[in-house]
Amino acid sequence: MKAIAYLQHGLPIEHPDALIQIDLPVPTPGPRDLLVEVRAISVNPVDTKIRAGVAVKEPRVLGWDAAGVVRAVGSEVTLFKAGDEVFYAGALTRPGSNSELQLVDERIVGHKPASLGYADAAALPLTAITAWELLFDRVGVPEQGGQGRSLLIIGAAGGVGSMLTQLARKLTQLTVIGTASRPETADWVTKLGAHHVIDHSQLLQPQLEQIGLGAVDIVISLTHTDQHFAQIVEVLAPQGQLALIDDPATLDVVPLKRKSISLHWELMFTRSLFETADMIAQHELLERVAALIDEGVLRTTTGEHLGGINVENLRRAHALLESNRARGKVVLEGF
Repeated sequence: MKAIAYLQHGLPIEHPDALIQIDLPVPTPGPRDLLVEVRAISVNPVDTKIRAGVAVKEPRVLGWDAAGVVRAVGSEVTLFKAGDEVFYAGALTRPGSNSELQLVDERIVGHKPASLGYADAAALPLTAITAWELLFDRVGVPEQGGQGRSLLIIGAAGGVGSMLTQLARKLTQLTVIGTASRPETADWVTKLGAHHVIDHSQLLQPQLEQIGLGAVDIVISLTHTDQHFAQIVEVLAPQGQLALIDDPATLDVVPLKRKSISLHWELMFTRSLFETADMIAQHELLERVAALIDEGVLRTTTGEHLGGINVENLRRAHALLESNRARGKVVLEGF
């Protein structure tokens, strides 16, 4: 089967060997595995970070978002059958979705939204899981709760931000403030449902004051947390909450003490990495997201469709993400 991989980490994406096409044998499902024919993928920052920083001794297939069709199931599979259309984000410890066929544990897979094509469905899993876990599991906002409280999303136009903005606006009573630094991304965040949009390239506090907010109750920082950290502490209300997903080189949390600010870190791969007792929660979460999509409550966050799944288009996708100018999700479809 065709697959796209990297063999030498740290190469600039323009280098001809940054990503290469390889042939691999068709894998055999384990007891709880699905063998999925990959129809579409989306590209995430984790793809570029691993390609840049993780050394390998043999080709590594990247990709942590896919939609496709189940071709075979393992002996203990109960949630799916051959022929089912599915979407999922995969696991860090297994070969990724940049291949014609992929194995994935059924407990982290959902049935694809019936109202979406494969590309628009592939845009959703990783970011939907991350956003859902941030809002409802880490920060602990109850569904339809949050009355009288405010949420500031730093980096609201990106993949996770695009889902988080929708979830917060549609499923809670929070006042949602998103940040975006360009007119087109600000318009995107507004259309996704943010009550207010401010510019993270400018000072945050004066902009919050202009919209009548002296402080916010929750900050979810999705990018460049280290650059914004001092301002985040400034704008958070006493006993507020800070959640993040990025990887600052260092993070001095002592300034949080004076305001009794709680810190929450989210990694959507934790359940699959450790095969936690509640690993199936991600299946249930994706089933709920699919239902909300089909009901018209949520929408796909596809930003750009770059064409077929091949080396050239994957290089373009990685370059776009590395530019920090992507809006929504970057998707590719078909081998």
